Amino acid sequence: MGGTGDRAGALTEWRAYPMLPIAAAFGYATSVIHIYGFGPYVVPVSTEFGWSRAMATAGISLATIVQAFFGILIGLAVDRYGPRPFALLGILLVPGAFALIGTATGSDLNWYLLWGLLSICVLPVQATIWTSAVASRFTVSRGLAFAVTLCGASIAATVFPLMGSWLIGEFGWRTALAAQGGIWLLIAFPIIFVFFRSAFDRAKGSGRVAGHKPVPRDLPGATLREGIFSTIYIRLFVACLLFTFTILALVVHFVPIITDRGVDPVAAAGLASLIGIFSLIGRLTTGLLLDRFAASLVGAVVFLLPVGSCLVLILAPSSYSALAVAATLVGLTLGAEIDVVVYLLSRHFGLKNFGGLYGGLLAALSIGTAAGPLAASAVYDSTGSYEPFLWAVLGFMAASSVAIASLPRRAPDWNAAGAP
Repeated sequence: MGGTGDRAGALTEWRAYPMLPIAAAFGYATSVIHIYGFGPYVVPVSTEFGWSRAMATAGISLATIVQAFFGILIGLAVDRYGPRPFALLGILLVPGAFALIGTATGSDLNWYLLWGLLSICVLPVQATIWTSAVASRFTVSRGLAFAVTLCGASIAATVFPLMGSWLIGEFGWRTALAAQGGIWLLIAFPIIFVFFRSAFDRAKGSGRVAGHKPVPRDLPGATLREGIFSTIYIRLFVACLLFTFTILALVVHFVPIITDRGVDPVAAAGLASLIGIFSLIGRLTTGLLLDRFAASLVGAVVFLLPVGSCLVLILAPSSYSALAVAATLVGLTLGAEIDVVVYLLSRHFGLKNFGGLYGGLLAALSIGTAAGPLAASAVYDSTGSYEPFLWAVLGFMAASSVAIASLPRRAPDWNAAGAP
């Protein structure tokens, strides 16, 4: 890869659809507004209702579980109808449901119902929608296009906490929720409405028959059954599950881990901020590398970086520079893991059933996200130390790296005549 023809093809794709990955990034940011945007509200909500922090944040876990349960169904629907209808519906529903959290009464049932509604509204904006559209337009520069799309999470992590904190200070947490949802709707909806169109969405007007039932897309790729029962898919699933189980636990518990080693809380927060900074760098760099080198090798290296971070946390707990290296390694990986997964999935299985197959991997990502931080907490509560969990992370990360490295170096050319 990386020849003159590839570079010319990449430029052609970006000239034709320069705003699609950017619009998709705004959509992806919307899908995590409840994760990255709710942090500033935890303390005022807990204080007003006399709740524990666990109760105040229980809705985030609920949303993750709902996503894991319905991920495949949403993916199959996207394969059938195209991503644009789901994107436009979700981009209207999510800010409204986020605003409704501000109507909470203090009742446990009311709280769970409000978050249950938000969990359902988030389904039409899950990552499958945005990545499937980008994959349909970008082939040569797919890695970078995915990276730009998934930078939506970095946008969310940067913008939403600042926006929420300022609005709470000005108007109180209830009004702030409504204002934040409204502001984001006004920003994101016009961009997505104008620029978010996949190859299927553009052509679907001519792809209907009598009775107005959509005709399945004639896209190259494996069948759902071929994909799910492939050893390649199983290895991707295992890698997703092990990786998110450990990396999210590292992110959530990074500050407690280093403060337990005597680091000042303010300094610990500064070190943790490196994770966010380098997640953006890691995402874009990985996207460029995926377009130039064997994706399985790039993914194997990316998935192995947290091993170095854990070794630093275990063996060099008192060195500020060493802890900065640990935060940097976590950030580089955190920004790249989904890029690697969606890229490998689209290359090995094509686009015919991309949504359904990615929905299965999204379930693994969601389960790991929900379970990992809880497992780390349980280990600390039982032993009084994070060190046993860090040793476990070494094994899990190594296993996920091996699973990715074992994938075939070359993927089928699904666009070629007679492709498998």
